[in-house]
Amino acid sequence: MQSIMIQGAWAQVLAAAGQVEGGNASSAVQVQSIWDFLMKGGPVIVPIAVCSLAALTVVVERLLVLQRKRVIPPDFLPGVRAAFAEGGGAATDYCAAHPSPLANIFHAGLKRRGASPERREKAIEEAGAREIFVLRRRLRLLAVVAALAPVLGLLGTVFGMINAFQTVALAGDALGKTELLAKGIYEALITTAAGLVLAIPALICHHALSARVDRLVHDMDRVTVDFFDELEAQTVGAATGAARIAPHQASREDNGETAGALVASRA
Repeated sequence: MQSIMIQGAWAQVLAAAGQVEGGNASSAVQVQSIWDFLMKGGPVIVPIAVCSLAALTVVVERLLVLQRKRVIPPDFLPGVRAAFAEGGGAATDYCAAHPSPLANIFHAGLKRRGASPERREKAIEEAGAREIFVLRRRLRLLAVVAALAPVLGLLGTVFGMINAFQTVALAGDALGKTELLAKGIYEALITTAAGLVLAIPALICHHALSARVDRLVHDMDRVTVDFFDELEAQTVGAATGAARIAPHQASREDNGETAGALVASRA
């Protein structure tokens, strides 16, 4: 996604900067390719190119990692429900055998299924925080690239302007020859264009990937809360049923003992 946007932006920059009608521009200013365009930008283009490769790598890697089927597998919830019907230990083993961010959160909660609701909730929150950190990994690098690229471009432009004015000052016959200064300024502005062409897609990709992480976190939270609320309701229902059965059993035992005592006294 980012590479397509960068190529389109470069095409517009090349069309505006290098393709001069009628072939009247000098060969020193004409641009034949993106590589030729970058080479005219000076040494600051190198760190901008490194930032571009780093941003592209992060975008591709995060697009692969943040696929919904990897984070919230569609067959995980039915599978863990079926395993839980066989017992809590089977559900825990199922989560360990099918790793994913959602499975890791479920595993933390199911390991403490016998603990108090507060302890189980704390374990789920801690596991969720760890998984969110993993999902957001390297996104800060995109934000850094989006902020750093225009600054590098501006730095290259400043260096280029210094070089351009120095060239004009050292040229003995520079008076009246504005093309010397124009050529220097033209080449100096290339780094600014390169920085902006990198920063804009990097910023867009950062916000798009962050929004995807937020949606996945929201869905994981909803699925987890629904499952463990249902588990808590089943636990409370079982405990209530046991509490209701216990007095009846005690009453039956007392009645049995009383009847036994009456029979013994009559005998």
